[in-house]
Amino acid sequence: MIRRILYHFLTRLLTALLSFAVVWLTAHYLGAAGRGNVSLFVTDCAVVLLLTGLLGGSSLIYLSPRYSSWQLLVPAYGWALAVCSAGTMVVGLLRAVPPYLLHVWVVTVCQALLSINTALLLGRKRETAYNLLTVAQVLLLAGGLLTAFVGHGERTVAAYYYAAYAAYGLPLLLSLGALWQLPDRWRTGQPLRLVARELAYHSRGAHFSNILTFINYRLSYYFVAHYADVRALGVLSVGVSLAEALWLIPRSTALIQYVDLIHATDKQAQLAPTLRTTRLTLLATGAGLLVLCALPAAVLARVFGPEFGATRAVLWWLLPGILAVALNIMCSTYFSGLERYRVNNIAAGLGVAVTLPACAWLIPRYGINGAALAMSLSYATSTVYLLWHFLRDTGTCLRNLLPGPADIAYGWALGRKWLLLPDTAEAPQKPSNVS
Repeated sequence: MIRRILYHFLTRLLTALLSFAVVWLTAHYLGAAGRGNVSLFVTDCAVVLLLTGLLGGSSLIYLSPRYSSWQLLVPAYGWALAVCSAGTMVVGLLRAVPPYLLHVWVVTVCQALLSINTALLLGRKRETAYNLLTVAQVLLLAGGLLTAFVGHGERTVAAYYYAAYAAYGLPLLLSLGALWQLPDRWRTGQPLRLVARELAYHSRGAHFSNILTFINYRLSYYFVAHYADVRALGVLSVGVSLAEALWLIPRSTALIQYVDLIHATDKQAQLAPTLRTTRLTLLATGAGLLVLCALPAAVLARVFGPEFGATRAVLWWLLPGILAVALNIMCSTYFSGLERYRVNNIAAGLGVAVTLPACAWLIPRYGINGAALAMSLSYATSTVYLLWHFLRDTGTCLRNLLPGPADIAYGWALGRKWLLLPDTAEAPQKPSNVS
């Protein structure tokens, strides 16, 4: 499992680096206002895509061992197309720019169908195809922006829309080819109506917390756009993008643990690996945060542009929240693998209960720093609830989740051995005092 986590981590790392290139390109060539408009477009697309997960999402991974890809694709595709079309019309009520709506619809349809395909591939443990498709999306987006901004001098927000077409459209075609190679792609079993019902049943519980979590992550963007302007939103989005890039660490480990947990017959046996990887995850995330927050404002201004020096303050206010989410992801993944979605839903709901008043009170008074603080308060609230349930239900204690000297030595030896011997390295022996 360690090797698989490392490969997923490297995929996420490469994706994060390419995402950083996207953030840099949009900030450097479009300025704070242009970056803010791009952030609004991405957020609008994400809002539309949220509802597609009510008949898909992680439940496709959960059910993929039980059904053929055909049985799962038909209801998931139908629901995704309906939601993207209806969601685009709703966005039209908020963004009265006709070309904008076409871009939202095309990009969300491509993203939704690609997400369905990659979830099925991951559920069948086609992890190499999943990783390649994940990297391809961001690589094509960054490459498209570089070509438009530098090669053709097209330094407009519209260039982002067309780059997104290629970034999601081409991997979508490749993912269809990968699904075609599955041996049971057309196997039939239960009627599609029953499959759709079971998919909806699992999706509602699993995805509801994703909707609430998205509110915690991105509601502040709309508050900043309302109380300040798109320029301030651009500065905030750069800080959030840099901080959230560190989530690639917990998301890489949690993804593998989720796949292993849903395939495992003995769920309790997965607790020990979860505790160990959680400690290593917190250690790596904390180290990355310290490096990120140590960057001087002058460096950020030089890299992204003179308008983005204020990003450093945003990072400091986000620091405790980002670290809390690293633990949150590990705990919520554990409960998802056990189909205990109610715990995750309540945790996310508590976060929303904090987000709404915090954004309404802090952002008008403190601007983007208030937005960052509101995010941290929301993340911390959700994490405390999840952690309490995790410790109670697993019978472990907080000490078993906090990294110690043995974990530092283990992580260092693991990384060193894997980097020196990438083809043959296995995880070093676990220290005897690590539970």
